[in-house]
Amino acid sequence: MDLEVERQERGRARGRGRGRGRGRGRGQQRQVISDEIHATVVHHVVVHGRTMKEAGQLVQPNLSRFTVASIVRTFRRENRTERQPSIGGRRRLLTAEQETALVNMVIANNAITLREIQTRIIEDQEIFQGTNSISLSTIDRVIQQNHIRMKQLYRVPFERNSDRVKEQRFQYMQTMFEMDAMADPHEYIFIDEAGFNLTKRHKRGRNIIGHRAIIQVPGQRGGNITMCAAISNRGILHRHAVLRPYNTALLLQFLDQLHNNILQQEGEPGQPEQAQYVVIWDNVSFHRAALVRTWFNDHPRFRVLFLPAYSPFLNPLEEFFSAWRWRVYDRNPYTQHNLLEAMVNACEDISLESIQGWIRHTRGYFPRCLAREDIMCDVMKYYGLTLT
Repeated sequence: MDLEVERQERGRARGRGRGRGRGRGRGQQRQVISDEIHATVVHHVVVHGRTMKEAGQLVQPNLSRFTVASIVRTFRRENRTERQPSIGGRRRLLTAEQETALVNMVIANNAITLREIQTRIIEDQEIFQGTNSISLSTIDRVIQQNHIRMKQLYRVPFERNSDRVKEQRFQYMQTMFEMDAMADPHEYIFIDEAGFNLTKRHKRGRNIIGHRAIIQVPGQRGGNITMCAAISNRGILHRHAVLRPYNTALLLQFLDQLHNNILQQEGEPGQPEQAQYVVIWDNVSFHRAALVRTWFNDHPRFRVLFLPAYSPFLNPLEEFFSAWRWRVYDRNPYTQHNLLEAMVNACEDISLESIQGWIRHTRGYFPRCLAREDIMCDVMKYYGLTLT
């Protein structure tokens, strides 16, 4: 008896929801019938006088008699066989022009927040007329649809693209072109300094979701170690690391050793004899010291050229130090002695092809400097991101 009752209950459960047309069932999509099939079904019923069931079996895929009846009923009431376009859902809150204005807000101010955008939309009734309220999620959705994503802000000084700085870049380009046109052989040597300490490591890592990514570092960061390097199209000409900041005295020692290294290499095959050497560096104060000017006066084959202010993209050592830092990270130094050794040895990991590529990359900015264009975020500072 109990088995019979249970069987009947299962039968009723299976039959529940079965109405006319047997339904689509959960999860099945509604069948889309083309306009051509609509017209064919109407032709079979109205012109040839076939039944609803017969007309439904003459088309592929087969249609139920209830679907055919609905199509014929629509034809007789509205005299049409075409499907009407879908008009369900909410209307768009913002027009295409208003979305463009919203995107322009973000382009003009990359640090603008969603709430600031919301306030400006509600207040600006000239462009966003009739928009009295808009949610933050709607603003975020519009921004995402226009291929705008949250990014790390790149800090650019206000003076980077001032008229004074753009004129300095133009004059720097003129000087470079004049030296390129000289008949005497010459070589550009880029010199710069970078600091390091024991606590500097990779800033990003991986771990299981819900757990912090942790790296062990010394409890004392120790004093800064400064690396000074000179590069040219021949590669690294000289590098020197010290356990303190660089100053005029250390720079003079560096220049003396660089001078000796270059003279030793002049006799090698393929090296030009009696070439002129152009030292290019930034405007840090000890680069302009009186003793440094005297050194260049005493070495007539060397001349100095200063980079324009706020123009790190013209200095290939920015990218050199970016790649060099990652090589130091990989050695995991834990003492100042190990760090000093790692900084020196990491220079050997930088290939000649990379250095030549970085120098070519800086020359790619020459046309923009000559045109006095604004140059914003086209270089990655070596202390932030990497170019490896």
